[in-house]
Amino acid sequence: MGLFLRWLFAFALLALTYNPTDWNYVRWARTNYEEHLSLAVLFGIVLAIGYIIYLRATVRSIGGFGMFLVLALVSALLWVLYDFGVLSLQNQALNVWLGLFALSLVLGVGLSWSLIRRRLSGQADVDDIDE
Repeated sequence: MGLFLRWLFAFALLALTYNPTDWNYVRWARTNYEEHLSLAVLFGIVLAIGYIIYLRATVRSIGGFGMFLVLALVSALLWVLYDFGVLSLQNQALNVWLGLFALSLVLGVGLSWSLIRRRLSGQADVDDIDE
C-alpha cells in the first residue's frame, strides 16, 4: 500500500502542476497572477517543496541512470501498447496524461526504491531503523 500511495502522491504532484484540463497550477497562475500573486507564489513554493522531496529521494536512491531505466521501461511498454493497436497517440490530452503517468512512475519508484529493494533482496538498507 505504501508503494501505491507514494506513486499516487507523485502523480497528484505532477497533475496539480500541469494537466490538459483547466484545473492545474500553471493555467491558474497564468490567469490569476495579477490578482492573486501571493497565492500563486505560495502554491508555487508548496509544489517546489514537493518536487524537491521527490527528486532528491529519487536521485539519491536510483540515480540518473536508474531514472532513465524506469522511464525507458515505461516508454517501451507504451510502445508495445501502441504497436499492438491498444493505444492511439492521436489524442493530445491522452498523451499528456500518459507522460504524467510515466514521470510519476519514475518518481514513485525512486521514492519507494528502498522498500522495493528490501522486498526483492531481503536485505535492509543502512538507513533503516527498527520498523
